Amino acid sequence: MAALIWLVLGVLLVAAELLSGDFVLVMLGVAALGAAGVSALGAGDLVAAGAFAVAALGLVAGARPVLKRRLTAGNELRSGVAALVGATAVVVSTVDGHGGRVRIGGEVWSARSLDHAVLEPGAEVTVVEISGATAVVMSGS
Repeated sequence: MAALIWLVLGVLLVAAELLSGDFVLVMLGVAALGAAGVSALGAGDLVAAGAFAVAALGLVAGARPVLKRRLTAGNELRSGVAALVGATAVVVSTVDGHGGRVRIGGEVWSARSLDHAVLEPGAEVTVVEISGATAVVMSGS
């Protein structure tokens, strides 16, 4: 009977994870399924509860952070001016260490050269950073 209770609890926790998406309930559900297995093998209730506690602690503290890191790696979305860093721009008017203009996408930005090189109109450059309303660029080659 105890094995059935652990089994039902495990399935309910895993199913509830679909609503939360935080990987805590699925870890507890797997631990409960492990306790169901221990209980089904004939271990006492106290041993099954101990197996649940050890498995839950190990999964939540050990496996969950690794799983979350792997699933969220590379998903950082950049928006606004942060999304412009690394973009290719075209020089509209000569850019040097003090000023100039570049076209990034469909917008014209004031710009300055990172290494104080003189960049002529038509040259492709890479946006290194956005400093206020100025694109800091360097030669794309």
